[in-house]
Amino acid sequence: MIEIDAHFDEATNTVTYVIEDVATKEAALIDPVLDYEPHRASLRTTSIDGVLEEIRDRGLTLRWVLDTHAHADHLSAADYVREQTGARMGIGAKITEVQKLFRPVFNAGDVCDRGAVFDALFSEGDEISVGESTIRVIHTPGHTPACVTYLIEDAAFVGDTLFMPDYGTARADFPGGDARTLYQSIQKILSRPPETRIFVGHDYLPATRSAVAWESTVGEQLASNIHVSDTSEDAFVAMREARDETLAAPRLILPSLQVNIRGGALPPAEQDGHTYLKLPINRI
Repeated sequence: MIEIDAHFDEATNTVTYVIEDVATKEAALIDPVLDYEPHRASLRTTSIDGVLEEIRDRGLTLRWVLDTHAHADHLSAADYVREQTGARMGIGAKITEVQKLFRPVFNAGDVCDRGAVFDALFSEGDEISVGESTIRVIHTPGHTPACVTYLIEDAAFVGDTLFMPDYGTARADFPGGDARTLYQSIQKILSRPPETRIFVGHDYLPATRSAVAWESTVGEQLASNIHVSDTSEDAFVAMREARDETLAAPRLILPSLQVNIRGGALPPAEQDGHTYLKLPINRI
């Protein structure tokens, strides 16, 4: 049996999940966040330190820190968590495609495009042991090539592929993204039993709702998701592509991607001993 604890990061609208195997008190952490203030390029670990303190207070042993994909809206704290806890760090195997796409954008010569910075690269059907529980990996690309869903018992952690039913679905216009592939991945998720719990990676709180939320079910998504309920593949693709053309780039896309293709690590320090993030002009 598992217990799920959600931590909502208001600055990035991201949900970080702690999954505990109750019998053994082993745990996995999904989509941890670093605190990054872009105007001063200030980086802190306050949010993730709070999550790690709770994990310690509960007497949990953290075995895995997992990202659902290389995020474009927040800096991953996965590398920091690994450093602090000794947990293994994993992500979808197609992260190598994302690294190949963005290594030249940032002229990031230190980045190995074979995913070497990660402890494990997961493909469709792979299994991850957390105590007596098993997380199964489902490859769900479309938002990015590397997106995966983590399925454990009746819970599916879908990252950005789906949002709450009243907000819809992820954009598919990033390099390597594809609206038709996204639709097919969503159908893979929604083919699960209707009682399957869906845990989303973000909630942006639409005007029709007064409080953030991150849990729904397959049945609820099928019945009322504003982008996919009773929608054909072609209609979804047309809607998604038209909508994506109107969307601005995420506020933290440039710092996020160059950190996240490194697994949450910063670029190496330069000759003066300081670390710098790059702003590639007209590349995104």
